[in-house]
Amino acid sequence: MRVKILLISSIFVMLFTVSNVSLAEQLNHKGNKLESVIVEVNGEPKEIQAFLKSHYPSIEIVAVYTTLFNGLALKGDREQLRRMESLDFVKNIHTVQQYETTNMERSKWEQKHRKAVFPFELNNTTYTGKGVKVGVIDTGMDYNHPDLRTNYRSGYDVVDLDDDPMETKPEEGIPTLHGSHVAGIIAANGKLKGVAPDAELYAYRALGPGGSGTSIQVIAAMEQAIKDDVDIINLSLGNQVNGPDYPTSLAVNKAAELGVAVVIANGNAGPDGWTVGAPATANQALSVGAASHEQQLPYLYARWDDKKIAITEMTGSPPWQLDTFYPIAFAKQTKDLNGKIALYQRDDIPFMEKVQQAQASGAKAVVIANNQDQPLQGDVSGGKSLKIPVASISQKDGEWLRKKLNKEQLNLETKYESKAPSIANFSSRGPVTVNWHIKPDVVAPGTQIVSTVPGGYRALQGTSMAAPHVSGVVALIKEARPMWTNQQIFGAIKTTALRMDADQEPLSPTIQGMGLIRPKEAIETKTIIDDPQLTFGQVHSYSETKTEQIVIENTTDEPQTYYFDNPYKQPGISWNLPPSITVAPHKKQKLSLEIKITSPQIEEGVHQGWITMRQKDTAYHMPYLFVNQAADNPKTMGFEFVLQPLSTDAFNYRFYMTEPAEKVEVDLYHPDTLLFDRQLLELKDVKAGVNEGEMDRGTVGKSGYYYAVISVTLKTGDLASYEAMIYVPPQGVNGN
Repeated sequence: MRVKILLISSIFVMLFTVSNVSLAEQLNHKGNKLESVIVEVNGEPKEIQAFLKSHYPSIEIVAVYTTLFNGLALKGDREQLRRMESLDFVKNIHTVQQYETTNMERSKWEQKHRKAVFPFELNNTTYTGKGVKVGVIDTGMDYNHPDLRTNYRSGYDVVDLDDDPMETKPEEGIPTLHGSHVAGIIAANGKLKGVAPDAELYAYRALGPGGSGTSIQVIAAMEQAIKDDVDIINLSLGNQVNGPDYPTSLAVNKAAELGVAVVIANGNAGPDGWTVGAPATANQALSVGAASHEQQLPYLYARWDDKKIAITEMTGSPPWQLDTFYPIAFAKQTKDLNGKIALYQRDDIPFMEKVQQAQASGAKAVVIANNQDQPLQGDVSGGKSLKIPVASISQKDGEWLRKKLNKEQLNLETKYESKAPSIANFSSRGPVTVNWHIKPDVVAPGTQIVSTVPGGYRALQGTSMAAPHVSGVVALIKEARPMWTNQQIFGAIKTTALRMDADQEPLSPTIQGMGLIRPKEAIETKTIIDDPQLTFGQVHSYSETKTEQIVIENTTDEPQTYYFDNPYKQPGISWNLPPSITVAPHKKQKLSLEIKITSPQIEEGVHQGWITMRQKDTAYHMPYLFVNQAADNPKTMGFEFVLQPLSTDAFNYRFYMTEPAEKVEVDLYHPDTLLFDRQLLELKDVKAGVNEGEMDRGTVGKSGYYYAVISVTLKTGDLASYEAMIYVPPQGVNGN
């Protein structure tokens, strides 16, 4: 049986939001009925399987995981599962976290202001992905949908540990639709056609009610997909940890080594740099950003102040189409919202609760001001009865409105501005910390994508929609070029991507990767450049020479000659590129590309650009990146604080460091007053990578919601910090 979960904070994107709801708390709500858990273990899982069969015969062992991680999937009643925590080999018991997906319907108004995009429009080839097996690891799939049932073959539910990967239905908890939308983009085959309409679909429900799931559930779903011998895995999910060695990223790399092509959404935390999160940070995955098409975007305008207020419509919201002036009112200060735009401040109250309150009070629309200096891509797709538009605004604009409203009434009108095709504002940017890899690898259509959902069709947007476009293209290439390896396929997609420009200048590599995918060109390419994204690493000394190697493959029956343009000369940077070379038919040649960097002559930080290789009339643009001395990348991220599985007194904490630190302090502040409450944690000599530990309730202190400020003193003496919302449950509540 599926369960409802509590929404607490945001981690996963499209939007993916996380909550920490204890296993025992769920069990208490459900009596003694059978429950499903995934147990991560120390030791050999098959030996532990034998032990459990002998000593716990009433616990059902549903699956044993040995490929991507060590663990077992179990079913039992709550008391049996509680006894599991005393076993020495139990490393962790994994239950649900939370994320929410996009959900945006299309109206006649949208037809005028926003041209919808249909997946089949990308396929300009004669191929359909016939015979290619695509695994969709997501919220499940409505395999009864008339456009999906033809191509659906099989699946598995990692949440309930059964063979039914159906989307969560309303009677089972917060309903989902995300996986069906993703699957339709790849291989819908009915009224709507996907990119590869004859590809075979395999659904893996790793994300439960409301779109919830742990990283271990995702990894377990990947392992099941590998056992089912899928050719491609699509992961339209992720977190905010920008590091190459996070567990999900490592699992993706291992899956790739086993011969599966893994395609991953880059994330929706843009437009700032360093926002790509795991597992899109995996070296061997093809991570995908979202390209936007030409559209008209609304904004609010205060005429008498000549003030423009940018709005970001929340996913799941009806379109913002206000047609005249409307007064705006700060919802906390007035109960009279009839006919007004309701202004709220972001806090720990869920968006949907605010919106329902405003709608019941007669509001025309809702805007929610962020409480942090960063973009807010909110989600209200859980509200089926939602009839008014909802949008977020920046912290700065929210403060301006509040000050204005404290003095006088204010009326706002809606205006529109044209936006040319580009990279979607929400699309996460690279590079990856630690190894400085360029991400995304490519971009694909990601705004207003029409696809299948339970009961019909919807237009959604996000990198979750961009990734399945690429999975569909991989399926087309696998049909067209069955002898190509995944490395060749990824190389062909990257080599032939169209570099995107703005104002006649190329967008930065960390925004677009290699550029916009082009299926026909990838299939017919005369040249494949293996790993054309050039990462030269970090410069520490006065002068350093860095070398990257590429492999050029000639796919034709004729010799092909290549040469490099001379890069634009810059102080402190000099290139040593190969002379003209000729590659024999169906042969490969390795080339070394060398850059000499004189550190004092250039600014500290990230440097990126393009070098161009040519073959006759074809130009191949290759992005490069290096870091001079230091970068402004985040030093710590992904702070998690939860009760241990089945415990009332012991807490686990975890966070990720991109470099070693002398000291890490976690201080707690009241979320409303922002007054300091207490110090939660202080650690010294902290290593790079994942750091985790335990705390008891006596050390943690009183329950409640808190802003946690994580302050870092680096080995260099530099300081860094960031904030996260945490929840300390009251005494007596069992936890995760």
